[in-house]
Formats: sequence, C-alpha cells, structure tokens
Amino acid sequence: MKKAFTTVELVMMAMFTAILCASAYLSIPTPLPNAAHITLLNFMIILIALVFELRDSTIIIALWMIMGAIGVPVFIGGGAGLGYLFGGYTFSFIIASIVVGLIKGKKYKRLKYTIVAIIGVVIIDIVGMIWWKFNGNLTWKVAFLSGFVAFIPLDLVKAVIAAQLVPLFKRLLPEKDDKEANEQAKEA
Repeated sequence: MKKAFTTVELVMMAMFTAILCASAYLSIPTPLPNAAHITLLNFMIILIALVFELRDSTIIIALWMIMGAIGVPVFIGGGAGLGYLFGGYTFSFIIASIVVGLIKGKKYKRLKYTIVAIIGVVIIDIVGMIWWKFNGNLTWKVAFLSGFVAFIPLDLVKAVIAAQLVPLFKRLLPEKDDKEANEQAKEA
C-alpha cells in the first residue's frame, strides 16, 4: 500500500472535503418534524466514493465527519457535534462510501458504477430509516414510508447522475504512471 500522498492528491482530497462541506448547506427542509433534509450530500458521498480510491474517499469523508464532530459547522444547515454525527443518515455516509469503494472495481464501467451508486444510496436510506425508526419511536411502516420511501426516488436520481459524471471527475485526478501502478499491484 502506498504510504505517502502526493501534493496533488492532498490538494484534490482537501478540495473535495470542502465541496462535501458546502454540499451540506444546499438543503431543502422536509415537512416532517426533526426529519432529514434533502441535500446534495448523498450525491457528493457517492461521487467521491466512485471517483477516488477507497483509501482516499474514506479519508475525505472521515475528515468531514471529524470536522463536524469537533464542532466545525459542516453538517446540514451548519450542524455540528457528536450527537449530529451519530444521527442516522450522517453516520450512514461512511458505511455507504466504504461499501461502494469495495465493490466498484478499478476500471469505470457505466452500468456497474450506476448499480453500485444505487446500492450506496439504498444503504444510506436504509441505515437512516432504521435510525429514524428507533430515534422517533416509530412503527416500521411509518419509518419505512417517512425515512425511506420519502427520500429514495430523488436519491436514486442523484446516484444515477453521480455514476455518469465519474469519467469527467476522474480527469481531474492525476494519472498514475505505470511504475507506480505496478508497485501498487505488487503490494496488494
């Protein structure tokens, strides 16, 4: 495994962490009391997980989560703190990004990446729904309708769009030279 980051990798990771922070501020409140908002977070989480290697995407999302946990207002609507971090949907992002990073493969294939992106948002919405059920002391039916069904249509659209944009964003990342790629393959 590669031990050090290049300057370009660090800059790209910092840039996408900042974009992830900004995406939390672009939100539409839902009519449900204390419910999740409709944001670009799912879109950005899935895009980052598809574009970056697992190590890098995990670092980007973990950094965002750590910033929020220590009080930097990077969560939806300027939220911060450990309580917000473990509030179901927010914590589900790291789970979904790891799963997406593990199953996407190394080479971009439009159909596969689209399916993987859909799996990612389904994970986010299921984990969020489960949190919503227990946090709100709801029945499974109410939790399913208000915590999953209410969000999954738009989240599926975001996932499909994110998967289609991967080649565009991959062009922003530095290409690995053959020597580095061979060394990484030997170490894997």
